[in-house]
Amino acid sequence: MKNLIIFLTTLLFFSSCQENPDPYVPAIDFKSDKKASQLIAADNEFAFKLFKEIHNLAEEDNYMVSPLSVSIALGMTYNGSDGATKTAFEETLGFTGFTRHEINVVHGLLIEHLLKVDPKVTFEIANSIWVDQKFTLQSEFADSNAYYYDAEINSLDFLSPESVDIINNWISDKTHEKITEVLDEIPAEAVMYLINALYFYGSWQYEFDKEQSAPMNFTYDDGSTDQVDGMAMTTSLPLAFNDKFTAIELPYGDNKFSMMIMLPKNNYNIDDVIGDMNSDWWETWTGDLVETNITLQMPKFKYEFKTLLNDHLKNMGLGVAFGRGAEFPLMVEEPLDLFISRVIHKTFIDVNEEGTEAAAVTVVEMNLTSVGDGSIAINIDRPFIYVIREKTSGALVFMGKVGRPG
Repeated sequence: MKNLIIFLTTLLFFSSCQENPDPYVPAIDFKSDKKASQLIAADNEFAFKLFKEIHNLAEEDNYMVSPLSVSIALGMTYNGSDGATKTAFEETLGFTGFTRHEINVVHGLLIEHLLKVDPKVTFEIANSIWVDQKFTLQSEFADSNAYYYDAEINSLDFLSPESVDIINNWISDKTHEKITEVLDEIPAEAVMYLINALYFYGSWQYEFDKEQSAPMNFTYDDGSTDQVDGMAMTTSLPLAFNDKFTAIELPYGDNKFSMMIMLPKNNYNIDDVIGDMNSDWWETWTGDLVETNITLQMPKFKYEFKTLLNDHLKNMGLGVAFGRGAEFPLMVEEPLDLFISRVIHKTFIDVNEEGTEAAAVTVVEMNLTSVGDGSIAINIDRPFIYVIREKTSGALVFMGKVGRPG
């Protein structure tokens, strides 16, 4: 991947590419470069739409999605699509107006950027493609995903019972054993798996004082109250208010990554905040953050979340990729009718006094067509939303709701 940046930046004709002396950041400014900023904005718009779908369909009190992981996995899958399916990917993911090459280049640069932007934060991205040994990947599809997404290409005997363990072990290894057993089985019709795995560990730039850690009251959505493990600090943090929520930004490491907490005001709830979410809304209110002396109390929380994204993505416009009529002619050499059978997403997060550990996996399963489709006191004492972002690129890495931290 080291040669990727050198070669890609020579290919880019984007207006603001320029030499950058910072060894941790590729020679592109994601905020000022027109194509790069437009694609990041499209990725973020997809992130908010996906989070709304998760919220609308989730039955759990706590959930989390990594829109970055889903975008990368679907971006690799998009490279094998054509016709109406390709158009559906572009409309759903916000790729309309970009060439396939531009999408791959920007995503390749973004991956490299996120891996190096903050040396005090551990951030790892791994991609892989697993194909049944009976089939052969088309060279352009394999090469594009290997080059731009640094995807490992693996051939397996899907009929072997060991194949499930091999793929799950790869996922476990890439997420530092935080996510395991994502695949339960490999169906007889399965041809390929496209997988993204993310791992994040960031220490708070300003750590919570463990001596201040104590039980705190937390009010649930149904109005009941319980005590949960809490932590506290007094320091200067970016703070913003609007009519519906209070937002606090907690930076990690060198302040490239941060966690944004959005606490609905007493006369509003989570639904009111999520209903407003889009990329313009995000850019507007995050621009209002002001350093403020804050005494912050909030719960520690740790949970994992697993969901099947099929219905969410269908609702967002990608239904043509699931079932008969899907067009993925660019994936394998054999003339097969392929479709997406499952998009499995699993996440993990642990937030405590030292920092945050989080992981995510997205698995896209491709099947043969054979079946159907001053000191301001801030007390985070009720359900809230959080976003972990990388600020120099604007990428949204994780998004979640905490409704029951205990």
